[in-house]
Amino acid sequence: MTMTTDPQLAAEFVQFAVSAGVLRFGEFKTKAGRLSPYFFNAGMFDDGAKLSKLAEFYARRLLADATAHPPGQGLGFDMIFGPAYKGITLAAALAIELSRRGHNLPFAFNRKEAKDHGEGGTLVGAPMRGRVLIVDDVISAGTSVRESIAMIRAAGAQPAGVAIALDRQERATHEGRDAPWSAVQYVQRELGLPVLAVATLADLMQVLQGSADPALAAFAAPVQAYRLQYGV
Repeated sequence: MTMTTDPQLAAEFVQFAVSAGVLRFGEFKTKAGRLSPYFFNAGMFDDGAKLSKLAEFYARRLLADATAHPPGQGLGFDMIFGPAYKGITLAAALAIELSRRGHNLPFAFNRKEAKDHGEGGTLVGAPMRGRVLIVDDVISAGTSVRESIAMIRAAGAQPAGVAIALDRQERATHEGRDAPWSAVQYVQRELGLPVLAVATLADLMQVLQGSADPALAAFAAPVQAYRLQYGV
């Protein structure tokens, strides 16, 4: 199920990501070996103010979606799960922001290696229960989502969906070749989970094309060319 973005919220987020140095432009090599004219590095949300603002965007997106659907049809969830490593910080920050907005939900995350002392295991935080929202920065290949789904189900809970900051709307790679689908589409179609993004590549293009800053507007053409070559 594709869940469209809120254009105004998405534009605010893109502008915030640019000002925070998280979204940069130039020439960057992706995991797939492509030369991308932009780079989104969520690791640069690296202080309290940036992280708090990021969590606010996630919360606004999630709560707006929940109110836009009749009960039972939106992205309802009972707790939050953050896959290691970036998802850990995102899950904690989102839980704090939702609590501030009157929605106090438990959260959990995983560690990469099982702990052989203390409580043991790979899961940390609240016990898995009910419908669980997976929170991450982007979906590159779907591997993290598959692993998260397995952990959630093994613990007796149900994955409800995935929330991400940016959907690159870019072809995934499969067996060394460009696939006709994106990683987000793979999660939606093959894993059966809705994916809710704060912003997409299409939203980024809208901001660049409408920017009054010549330095920023100059990247509209290369980003559009990249989208035409690798976009979905």
